[in-house]
Amino acid sequence: MWVMHPTKPEEARMVLESPDGSGWWPAEFSASGTKLLVTGIVSITNSKSVLLDLETGKMSILAGGGPLPSVNLSVGFDDPRKGFWLITDQGGEFHMLAWQSLDDGSKPQLVTADLPWNVEGATLSEDHARMAFTLNEGGRSALYLLDPKTRAYRRVEGSPQGIIEGLKFSPNGRKLAMTIDTGTSPRDTYVLELGKKPLAYGRVQRWTYSEVGGLDPKSFIAPELIEFPTFDDVGGKARRIPGWYYAPAGPGPHPVVISIHGGPEAQARPWFSNMYQMWLARLGVAVLAPNVRGSAGYGKTYVSLDDGFRREDSVRDIGALLDWIHTNPNLDASRVAVFGGSYGGYMVLASAAHYSDRLKAAIDIVGISNFVTFLENTQDYRRDLRRVEYGDERDPQMRAHLQKISPLNNIDKINVAMFVVQGENDPRVPVTESTQLVRALRARGQSVWYMNALNEGHGYRKKENRDVFEQATVLFFRRHLIAR
Repeated sequence: MWVMHPTKPEEARMVLESPDGSGWWPAEFSASGTKLLVTGIVSITNSKSVLLDLETGKMSILAGGGPLPSVNLSVGFDDPRKGFWLITDQGGEFHMLAWQSLDDGSKPQLVTADLPWNVEGATLSEDHARMAFTLNEGGRSALYLLDPKTRAYRRVEGSPQGIIEGLKFSPNGRKLAMTIDTGTSPRDTYVLELGKKPLAYGRVQRWTYSEVGGLDPKSFIAPELIEFPTFDDVGGKARRIPGWYYAPAGPGPHPVVISIHGGPEAQARPWFSNMYQMWLARLGVAVLAPNVRGSAGYGKTYVSLDDGFRREDSVRDIGALLDWIHTNPNLDASRVAVFGGSYGGYMVLASAAHYSDRLKAAIDIVGISNFVTFLENTQDYRRDLRRVEYGDERDPQMRAHLQKISPLNNIDKINVAMFVVQGENDPRVPVTESTQLVRALRARGQSVWYMNALNEGHGYRKKENRDVFEQATVLFFRRHLIAR
């Protein structure tokens, strides 16, 4: 982390170097400018709020950092600078907005404990007299205003439904800027007019219109939030798995692409996806983006349901989704593909191993084919972090389990057309995870397409590679999914 005076960039200096490969983000300078409130992030479920002394380099942990992992994301100082605001899951199932004193031994005072969803972002006005935060309600964002003095808050009505990010007050605190991704429109800037009092507001105005390549935005299809029952019970009833359903225009039954997110502690949300819209318009396929167990956004319990020896329970959720597809007359259960990257790539491969008789095609992007070789070959700074999620391959019992569930060791069960996509320089999921998979599939005479970009890492960042990949995906689906 570096500190720089805006008019003296030549005097920039490094004030913090990560000791263990974890990420660090600044939140706010102290009034004197000698200290900096920062967040240290080990994983999505483990972070800490830290006060960094810019003169001595001393770091004082304010929240988190204990033997039990917890979320602690720094937001900013309060007005008298006697405390600070943070987002934490200490003492609750969800991420909550809280205030904490800077005195030694202080604990967070929860402010939004009555809201049963994750607070995902928050910001303070320059005078610290106003605050805004967003709540992740099943994938869509809800915007709130908060009075820091009274800690009262109010939901803002009338903003477009979507994902809200980048909250920022104007210098005088009378406007609040944000970006909103609506699912049918790429990320654009919106501004909320604010009243004199902290909870007063007026209209939301759109300031930008993102480029969509000359296409008619009215032709884009918004997703529908769905739930489907899975194999286990909660409170005597079948557990419900949430997801997003993009239905193409025209009569069905439509072929289906199940798009599985990575992470695994991530969340499918109703983002604008140019690729989904292309599939919907050009291929006439429906897209289902499930949030299987282990996904973020639904509380601590849900995110931990696939840990360790329960890894394949999330794969069984895909089996339950295949059952749901079979009951939907608008979907063609005989033409279903799975698609996913990183951990989602593992889910693709595992689904192919378990459900090849119910799938026609699979696209694995930088996916894990063998958990043991992955853990042994991933970058050092990620290894212990991944062991917490997947299990420690050094433990004989866990190693045997990881070998048992690894798709590479179930290659004889995979009998579906496969497209494997990789970046040669991937530091997270090494290229060997893909090469050993392709080699094993081809040795069995399996149909495999393989794309390895020599100038890419974990996912494709260069436009020329993304363009080729997206067109190859369309060709692959046309040949192996659409064709009857």
